[in-house]
Amino acid sequence: MAREEPGMQGAAIGFCLLDAQGQVIEELNSQTAFIPASTLKTLTTATALEKWGPDYRLETIVETTNPLQEGGLTGDVIIRGGGDPMLSLNDLEGWVLTLLQKGVKRIHGRIIGDGSLFPGSLYDDFWNWGDIGNGYGSGVSGLNLEHNRSLVRIRPGKEVGAKATFLVASPQVPKVQWVNEVTTGAANSGDGVMIHGGERTAVLHLRGTVPLSAGNFEVTAAVPDPELYAAHHLRVLLVDAGIQVDGDAVSAGELRSAGESIPETSEILIKHLSPSLKEIVTSIHATSDNHETECLYRLLGIREGRSSDEVLRAHWRSRGLVFEGLRMEDGCGLARSDFIRPLDLAQLQHVAGAGPQGAVYRESLLATEDGTVRWKGGAMSGVRSYTGFVKGASGAEFSFALMVNHFSDSQAVARLREAVLGVLKAR
Repeated sequence: MAREEPGMQGAAIGFCLLDAQGQVIEELNSQTAFIPASTLKTLTTATALEKWGPDYRLETIVETTNPLQEGGLTGDVIIRGGGDPMLSLNDLEGWVLTLLQKGVKRIHGRIIGDGSLFPGSLYDDFWNWGDIGNGYGSGVSGLNLEHNRSLVRIRPGKEVGAKATFLVASPQVPKVQWVNEVTTGAANSGDGVMIHGGERTAVLHLRGTVPLSAGNFEVTAAVPDPELYAAHHLRVLLVDAGIQVDGDAVSAGELRSAGESIPETSEILIKHLSPSLKEIVTSIHATSDNHETECLYRLLGIREGRSSDEVLRAHWRSRGLVFEGLRMEDGCGLARSDFIRPLDLAQLQHVAGAGPQGAVYRESLLATEDGTVRWKGGAMSGVRSYTGFVKGASGAEFSFALMVNHFSDSQAVARLREAVLGVLKAR
C-alpha cells in the first residue's frame, strides 16, 4: 500500500478515474475534498476558454487628457489596464515607437498607471505572508508589467554564514528600499531566499540563504505597486527615446490616497491587445503561473459583475457539472484553503474535454513524449496533485485526478504517480 511507504505514513490519498462516458470506474476517497494546489488552475482556464473562446484578447489603452498638438501632449498620459497578464517591456518599447511615429516630442504632464479595473487588494486574503513578496506570489492588478516581478541578483559571501551581497533588481522597482539580510548557506543548498513585502510597501526584505560558490544567484521579487511599475518604465523608455516628459510617473492608487481623482481623458493614443486566450492558457498550463491565472479568474467575475466563484459554478452547472465540496479562495491554487474533490476534478476534465473548446483545452495541457498522457500538476509543501487525460493500450481514453496531501517525501509521491499512470496506460 502507498501509505506504508516511508514518507507516506499519514498521507491522504484521493483518486478518481472516469471512462469515456464520464462514469466512475476506479476511485479512492474520490468524494473527499483535498487541497489541489495548481490543478485548480484547470477550473479557471477551462471556464475562460468556454466563455470567451480561444481567440479572445485583453486590451490595454494608452490615453491622454488633452489631444496631441504639434508634437506635444499638454496633459497627462494614462495607461489604463485591461487585466492583461502578459504585458512586457518589449510592448512598452513598441508604444514608444508608435508615439514617435505620431510626432510626439514632449509630454507636459505625468505618466499615470491605472489598474483600477481590479478593485481591492493585489493579493488574495488567504495567500500566505511568505508568498506575497516572492515572484510566484506577485500581486494582481488591472495593469501589470512583466508579471509584476523583478529579477534580483545576490552574490554569496566567501564562506558559510557570511553575509551575501545584494547586487541589483532588474527591471528597477521604483520607490523601494531593499533591506538585505541574506547570508551564505552550504554549497548546493539551493534557493533559501524569502522576500517579504506587501501591497504598495516602500521596503522589501530579503531573508534566508544562497548557496556558497553559486556565482550571482537570482531570485524573483514581487513588485509592490504594479501601477507605478508600469508608469515608471514607460516614462524611462520615453525619455531614453528622446521624448521629454515633464511630469513624474505616478499610480492611480497614489492619486486616490492623496484625494485626487484620475483625470478624464480626451484621446486614445494606443490600443494594445494581449496574446490570444489560447496562448495565455497554454502558458498557464506549461509554467503554472499564478499571476496569469489570477488575472483570468478576476476577469471572469468582473465581466459579469459578481464573484468569480459564482461565475465558475454557474457556468459548469449549465453544463451539467455541480461541484460538491469545492472552495475557491483564488483561481490558481496558491491558497492552502482551496479544496476540491478528486471526483469533481476528474469530471471537470471530462466535461471540458468533450466541450466546445475541448480540442484547444486538451492541446494546451502538458503532454508526455508519446502523447498518451495530457495533464496539469500541482505542488506545494505537503501537496501534490495531477489531473488530465490518459489513453490506454486499448485506445480508450480516461479522465483522472490523483491528489495526495500531508506526505513528508515528495519522491514517494512521484513513485506513486508513475505507478498509477503506468497501470492506466496499460488498460
